[in-house]
Amino acid sequence: MRMRSFALLLTLISILCATSGCEKIDNHRLPPVNVNIAFTTIGEWATYGVAGPGQSQVFIKSERLPIGYPYKESEFTGFGGVVLICDPIGAYYAYDLACPVECKANVRIEWETGTTQAGIMYCPKCGSRYDVYSYGTAISGPALEDRYGLQPYNVFVGNTTLPYAVVRR
Repeated sequence: MRMRSFALLLTLISILCATSGCEKIDNHRLPPVNVNIAFTTIGEWATYGVAGPGQSQVFIKSERLPIGYPYKESEFTGFGGVVLICDPIGAYYAYDLACPVECKANVRIEWETGTTQAGIMYCPKCGSRYDVYSYGTAISGPALEDRYGLQPYNVFVGNTTLPYAVVRR
């Protein structure tokens, strides 16, 4: 009787692990392309970065976005461009703009309008929606079904040495 109870317990634990949050999200599906955006001073960050909660900025070097940003030779903006975000509590995030479902540099996610939920970006081609305030996690569409998340990049702000802020792969 004890052996059967133990076997039943092991079976239940196995089922729980298989159906719980042990599933992996693929957020490195895009080709590995360099990302390096350096804000030399706090003034450059205030002008072109995201200086406050709820702000975002798009960086696409090939299209010279944002307009007026002084791109340096050593700067790169990923596969489809970079979106830099400051969430409502002041945390910084950066993601590649290319949709991980489509995997094309020119199929980019956009801000969703007309919704009451903040921090949602979507792909106009496949319809996938992503929560950029929650690590670029897919919340609907083919990206959720296939467990694809947005490609994240590192953001360092307020460095005591130059540059003041950096977005890197």
